[in-house]
Amino acid sequence: MEAASSSQCSYSYEEYKETADWLLSQTENRPKVAIICGSGLGGLAELLDDKNIFPYKDIPRFPTSTVQGHSGQLVFGKLNGHECVCMQGRFHFYEGYNIHTVTYPVRVFFLLGVKILIVTNAAGGLNGTYSVGDIMLIKDHINMPGFAGQNPLCGHNDTRFGVRFPCMSDAYDRELRALAKETAEEHGCGSFLQEGVYCMLAGPTYETIAECRALQKLGADAVGMSTVPEVVVARHCGLRVLGLSLITNKVVIDYDSSEKANHEEVLKTTEHRAKDLQRLVGQLIPKLEYLP
Repeated sequence: MEAASSSQCSYSYEEYKETADWLLSQTENRPKVAIICGSGLGGLAELLDDKNIFPYKDIPRFPTSTVQGHSGQLVFGKLNGHECVCMQGRFHFYEGYNIHTVTYPVRVFFLLGVKILIVTNAAGGLNGTYSVGDIMLIKDHINMPGFAGQNPLCGHNDTRFGVRFPCMSDAYDRELRALAKETAEEHGCGSFLQEGVYCMLAGPTYETIAECRALQKLGADAVGMSTVPEVVVARHCGLRVLGLSLITNKVVIDYDSSEKANHEEVLKTTEHRAKDLQRLVGQLIPKLEYLP
């Protein structure tokens, strides 16, 4: 089956529904929680029991992931006894996809009956108090592509998904963040848990020193190349969102520094701390069913 075209501007309700209906016909799993796994974090999906695995290339209208560290498959199953669906590999603006294609899976999740979206990513640390290997709870974001008009909600608004002008001041659910903090303390992750603001840039270049300094002045604590478009669409659909950034490197802000950001370093650091992040999410999932 063909993946979605990167040149397509937007999708209709019927196209999203075609994908969702196909998935519902292929699995008996009815997840209330969806997890989008960032660079090197696909191991979360490996923790699922009773798995149904669908390569993106086999799913009607789904894009395909082209980035190292992104497996490219949708995994349904149970995490600690609770039904979930995991994206092993997300889609990025810098891969050549338009913003509607990047966010395509989120509306499919909504039509599957998902109520909570957990997004994870690898990010560079802008906050000077952060250490490599810290996990940052995202409390807010700065949408740089959105400032330039690249917002996934541009174009026709279908009220079956959400309102024309959705609020984003509550994008990252306060109650979910409180549960994540509680869970981190219970399972020994509290010492490296942070909370801060995530800034998305389009990539694929890493940031210049001047850009990093500017982002710090804007109030960003971490920077990456994903997550925000998916969160915008999730909130438009009324999904509750929890965001987690794994700080894989500290950004360079000194012109005399010889350090350079690179993707291999990101994946290496992610491998070191990924199990802690997986444990945190795995222990959090059972608590979600008690939310009002």
